[in-house]
Amino acid sequence: MDFATLIGLVGAILLIASAVILGTSPSVFINPPSLLIVVGGTLLVVLSKFSFGQFLGAFAAAARAFKFKLPETQASIEELVDVANVARKEGVLGLEDREVSTPFLGKGIQMLVDGQTGDTIKQLLSKERLMTLDHNRSGAKVFTAMADVAPAMGMIGTLIGLVQMLSNMEDPKSIGPAMAVALLTTLYGAMIATMIATPIADKLSLRMTEEARIQSLYIDALVAIQEGTNPRIIEQMLSSYLPPKEREKLAEAEGAGS
Repeated sequence: MDFATLIGLVGAILLIASAVILGTSPSVFINPPSLLIVVGGTLLVVLSKFSFGQFLGAFAAAARAFKFKLPETQASIEELVDVANVARKEGVLGLEDREVSTPFLGKGIQMLVDGQTGDTIKQLLSKERLMTLDHNRSGAKVFTAMADVAPAMGMIGTLIGLVQMLSNMEDPKSIGPAMAVALLTTLYGAMIATMIATPIADKLSLRMTEEARIQSLYIDALVAIQEGTNPRIIEQMLSSYLPPKEREKLAEAEGAGS
């Protein structure tokens, strides 16, 4: 579970809910016509921009922003160096049925066990990496579109409410409901865009970049293992994926150890 996403979204919603409850009756902020215009309109407009598969797949991808967490780069390097040591001492068959941290790495190790060449491993895993990128990118685009459309639908609802109010000025009872639609649609649109759609789109984009980097690390390591590269050299090669500060700490630790 990625608690940063969960705490951020739930915390923002709770803050808004607290302000509503402390200020006045929550029922004042519930207006079915406004919800119909903003929520229903936003979903339908976004659906018109994408295929059914892309639209529904975006919500499955969004779930990954909450429950999917990639392994740390340093932990991945240590795991890969351990895999390289086993392959060097026992041969690649010693890696059969080995439990690993991600399915992507598991596929790569199975290719090693099956005796695939380094070029084949790189080609197949690179294609898998591109498919993952496209899936995450499509999900991010859907939620970015939702963030763009929701405020616009809120503005449309506001205009509808103002037209209804101005066309019935002689009936004081109609002014309140019409004004509620006018104001609440803007509120709903802003909340959907700012508190839900934009954070999820940004998280999916960030996840896309992180996952692509980790998968690239796996590919480099697996090709090197297949070619029989010394585990020590593999570790030095993979250290380039670490952030500068962690790389400096690793270099200092190696210097102290030598």
